[in-house]
Amino acid sequence: MNRRSPVPFTSTMTKNESIAALAYIPVHLIILPLLLTWANARGYIDTVTANFICYCIGFGYMLLFELKFLRRDFDPLCDHPWRCLLEICVAYCLMICFNLCVSTLLAVVMPKAANPNNSAIIDMANIDIRWVKAMVVFLAPLTEELMFRAGIFGYLRRRNRTAAYIVSTLVFSLYHVWAYAIADPVNWIYIIQYIPVSLLLARCYERTNSIWCSIFFHMIVNAISVQALSMLQELV
Repeated sequence: MNRRSPVPFTSTMTKNESIAALAYIPVHLIILPLLLTWANARGYIDTVTANFICYCIGFGYMLLFELKFLRRDFDPLCDHPWRCLLEICVAYCLMICFNLCVSTLLAVVMPKAANPNNSAIIDMANIDIRWVKAMVVFLAPLTEELMFRAGIFGYLRRRNRTAAYIVSTLVFSLYHVWAYAIADPVNWIYIIQYIPVSLLLARCYERTNSIWCSIFFHMIVNAISVQALSMLQELV
């Protein structure tokens, strides 16, 4: 990631916006999941409700503290809509190619294994597909992009481009598997499934200077993925 971006990176949060985005990461990654898992284990709420509450809190928090940033970053999208659309399309095509390579590798190494995060989404979809789609397609992309891309990547990008890609990719990938990996260390291998999309989300953000492009890309990826998982479950 040492090659310079084709356009200057101008999307920046203010100091207070960066603090707000970064401060929420441990809350979303650790504190809320632990509290909601406890509530689920006690039978107060089901799994779908617990996850939906988590993302509703994150979504509300981001709108409260990052609304001005979202408004500022909407301008590049309006100024260069076709370039933004092209970057999203290119990113999606690249993701398909990279995912095919990763899936092939995993099929060779662990032919009978399944990504526990995908399995959890399927299980939740069997409970209430409507809430799962609302959470995965709309709430999660905005919350996660403001944390991992605008927060981590954007903050580090002004200082060290390579570090921005490495750290944002690592944290995003760990976020999706750490809880499952603690229960079973073999699940750490699924980190590699999230590396391509994380790199491409950051690339999309960097090349368009609009966090909205990575949000929309994230929405498309999640929408297609949850639909594919739902259809696969029906076939099985």
